[in-house]
Amino acid sequence: MSTADFITGLLFAVGGALIASALSLVPALHIYNIAGFLILGTAALGPFLPPEHLAMLFLGMVTSYSILNTIPSIFLSVPDDSTVFVVLPGQKYLMQRRGYEAAVLTGVGGLGGVAALALLTPIAPRLFPALRAILQRHIHWLLWTVIAYMLLSEWPKGTDRQPPGWRRWWDGWKSLTAGLVTFFLSGLLGFVLMYRSILPPASAYQNLLPAFVGLFAVPWVLQNLLARVELPEQHVARSIDITPWLVLRGTVAGALGGLFAAFFPVVTGGIGGFIAGHATAQRDDRLFIVSQGVSKVVYYVGGFLLFFVPGLHLTRGGMAWMVSTLWRPHTPHDYYLAVAAVVATGALSFFLLLRLTRLAIRLVARVHYRRISLATLVLLLLIVAAVPTAGEWIGGGTPASALRAGLDGLLICGVATGIGLIPVLWGSRRMNCMGVLLLPIGLNMIGAGATVAGWLGLIP
Repeated sequence: MSTADFITGLLFAVGGALIASALSLVPALHIYNIAGFLILGTAALGPFLPPEHLAMLFLGMVTSYSILNTIPSIFLSVPDDSTVFVVLPGQKYLMQRRGYEAAVLTGVGGLGGVAALALLTPIAPRLFPALRAILQRHIHWLLWTVIAYMLLSEWPKGTDRQPPGWRRWWDGWKSLTAGLVTFFLSGLLGFVLMYRSILPPASAYQNLLPAFVGLFAVPWVLQNLLARVELPEQHVARSIDITPWLVLRGTVAGALGGLFAAFFPVVTGGIGGFIAGHATAQRDDRLFIVSQGVSKVVYYVGGFLLFFVPGLHLTRGGMAWMVSTLWRPHTPHDYYLAVAAVVATGALSFFLLLRLTRLAIRLVARVHYRRISLATLVLLLLIVAAVPTAGEWIGGGTPASALRAGLDGLLICGVATGIGLIPVLWGSRRMNCMGVLLLPIGLNMIGAGATVAGWLGLIP
């Protein structure tokens, strides 16, 4: 690889980071959706955007997104599956006038995640292929172990404030019951989407978008509208209250969770960070926020970097799957270029985080929180309707079929919202909504997915 090719790759990565810095501020707009549209447009962009440069553009986009999507998650409360755990302590900081500090702590964690990925560079070509060879035959039961731990962690818990009798029993068991119901209902929705989705084939690549928006984003916005939250004026601190030792602990814990999620199929950054937090006995909010910032960067970016690792070329995550349809890395130089791009765009994204967080603070100071929440809800519904509509239109559908695709997306989102409201109303973990992926894919891994789909009448 020549010096010119190396610099060109870095420039495309930086360009992707700058694009994502604007897109990441749009509530609930996932960077994978934008990447999907770019993939569809590769036929027209081919002469101007070769596949190897498109890969670098995507790498910069996903690095920037993994750091900057913290801003809408904290200030606009529209978390996805990887940021939902950041929101709870982040909202606490927000109500204490420390929203800026929460965003910076997450950004510090993001830098820690970038550093962890860079430090793994010398050993990754030997470590990850060996791990894959060892674990390949065991992934199915390891995934089911994760599912079992996730559900068992909702073990009955109560406040002992109810009088003895069935009310006290229900007070202890309601969160566990809600968690189980949420997991299995979302899993049922996942079966429907995977085996007999109502979306047309041209929109199938965006099949899970309406479900994820309904499961994670819409319930939180509805909660904000009903709660009539009044945000206090935010203080922009000149320093953050954390020690190097806490940063190191958070980085190690988050890197473990993020790598686990990046390497294992279906496990997301939120789940990986949750397990790592339990394993390292995290109790400090600062430590938790930093570790979650590390986890989501390692999950998103590390999952994509596994695609570049020599001798591995593992496709984990939506970005790697999309790029793999057009291009595959051929030499170790591609991997080293990718790592350099991650380091450069990660540092750039951190400084963008500082500026854009101030912009978000000025926005919430001038516009009432309920108006922002209402505008966010409208935007969410527009995105859910527009993405399948555009996919069907680009795929050659008629105006009527494109409109129908948008309405079908809204229908899926409505059903998912009903499921996503269960943990909001009954106090269980929203992570249980990940049953939409965990249950059908877990059953497919043990060869029972088609059988269950047949019982449900999803296979003719």
